[in-house]
Amino acid sequence: MKAHEIAYGQRLLRGQAPSYERLQARLAGDGSEPHDQPRAVHCGWGRLLIGHTYPDPVSLAEQLLDERHGERDIALYVAAPQQVLAQAPQQLFLDPSDTLRLWFTDYRPAQRVFRGFRVRRAQNLGDWQAINTLYQARGMLPVDPDRLTPRHLGGPVYWLAEDEDSGAVIGSVMGLNHAKAFDDPEHGSSLWCLAVDPHCTRPGVGEVLVRHLIEHFMSRGLAYLDLSVLHDNRQAKRLYEKLGFRNLPTFAVKRKNGINERLFLGPGPEAGLNPYARIIVDEALRRGIEVQVEDAAGGLFTLSLGGRRIRCRESLSDLTSAVTMTLCQDKCLTQRALSNAGLRVPAQQLAGNADDNLAFLDEHGAVVVKPVDGEQGQGVAVNLSTLEELTQAVAHAKQFDSRVLLESFHAGLDLRIVVIGFEVVAAAIRHPAQVVGDGKHDIRALIEAQSRRRQAATGGESRIPLDDETERTLRAAGLGYDDVLPAGQRLAVRRTANLHTGGTLEDVTERLHPVLADAAVRAARALEIPVVGLDFMVRDAEQAEYVIIEANERAGLANHEPQPTAERFIDLLFPHSRGLA
Repeated sequence: MKAHEIAYGQRLLRGQAPSYERLQARLAGDGSEPHDQPRAVHCGWGRLLIGHTYPDPVSLAEQLLDERHGERDIALYVAAPQQVLAQAPQQLFLDPSDTLRLWFTDYRPAQRVFRGFRVRRAQNLGDWQAINTLYQARGMLPVDPDRLTPRHLGGPVYWLAEDEDSGAVIGSVMGLNHAKAFDDPEHGSSLWCLAVDPHCTRPGVGEVLVRHLIEHFMSRGLAYLDLSVLHDNRQAKRLYEKLGFRNLPTFAVKRKNGINERLFLGPGPEAGLNPYARIIVDEALRRGIEVQVEDAAGGLFTLSLGGRRIRCRESLSDLTSAVTMTLCQDKCLTQRALSNAGLRVPAQQLAGNADDNLAFLDEHGAVVVKPVDGEQGQGVAVNLSTLEELTQAVAHAKQFDSRVLLESFHAGLDLRIVVIGFEVVAAAIRHPAQVVGDGKHDIRALIEAQSRRRQAATGGESRIPLDDETERTLRAAGLGYDDVLPAGQRLAVRRTANLHTGGTLEDVTERLHPVLADAAVRAARALEIPVVGLDFMVRDAEQAEYVIIEANERAGLANHEPQPTAERFIDLLFPHSRGLA
């Protein structure tokens, strides 16, 4: 399309679905050679088959059926999907996604400036590893950069968002220039694989990545950007609608495989499971293990393979005895069992009258208050240094258990070590929830926005409560909910690093000190528990000093990417299923 024809041509083309006939007519009208070969672009996780470059449904169906094991091919711009599906109805399916298009003449630049991160192209092996860690955390296929169609042959470009403070990759997106990929006479482009780190505290990362791709392709003289989004992904659709995207009446076809199973079978009973149960069920289904969901809301399901049948509630299974479970749930019993095994634990005392509590506080200087039997950080208050704070915290903890425990406070980092089959599988530093100021919104609004992002990223499992503990943390920093943080300033709004109250994880498995790994295994053996999440307070993951503060019999296996927690859990339950995925 000639430059002076763009606006006129766009008005004619709006709402028209791409087709083989129209593509050939446009090529002929521009004096170009008609396409004699269908076009496919490898994206590192599979191929994009440009549907309207295929002359007939038979050839397109044959290409989809030639999909490599472990990859995912997508045929896009399919004008007559029923004809393609008719070639192999048992093996192909119509993707339940909507295709959206933004004509660049409709695009309006952002009025708001997003700070704290930069966008650049993926350049080296470290970038690809970071992108793949991010994609796996979002349940997406990793990219094999060696499989990518080269850029000079029309291959895609991956961009990443990098945090300016930590250097961590917090988002990624892939763009495809259609003019290079298949000599598109309509000068289009498309967006794929948009993902943002579920632990990211920076607002606007997804929007900036989309806008960056739009403005990049605009600078190349292209006319529009297409993308595919699941029909029920309301959060993403709200963003795209804000940017000016509109529906395009075209379709995508895929091959039935384990990766796409939910798309062609529809939501099964496992759809109601939380992320901690779903990660296990997904791994079981990949291995051909039968899954029966008894109570999705409670995370209760049964796995069966051959003559073996095991009930689970998330990572708690029939392999954990009732006595062991009691040892973990009762924090007094946990402390004694670990202390008897020669492991380092904090001093403890049951909360009593004011004099007893004050004596314990005077002895240790700062204390932790927690219910004897509690989970998900409920009722926990840390680093209490006054009797007034302690008394209030005890009253709050009694809402979750009539017995309340006082522990000596140990400063440091909160380290979670997951032990499965008496082997360390994952280790992560857990950081308390924090917000980043923008100079405009008060702390309450920042917390609420961060909570929405965490809830969306974790299926509703993580949010920052606006409770007494958050208010106390702010007060200790000399702030309140109505204060406005300067742009770029970070503020921890919780003292505990529990994921359910907005905490985030930093994987440290590869640099875990051997003493810490050994202590975790010894603790698991002392409790005689096959699967456990042990909470340590440490100075650093690479130093030997530690105190074990808790043992969790129902450890959350999600959020530990790239460590294979679910794989090792299923290995433990069904050893003969190894290698079946």
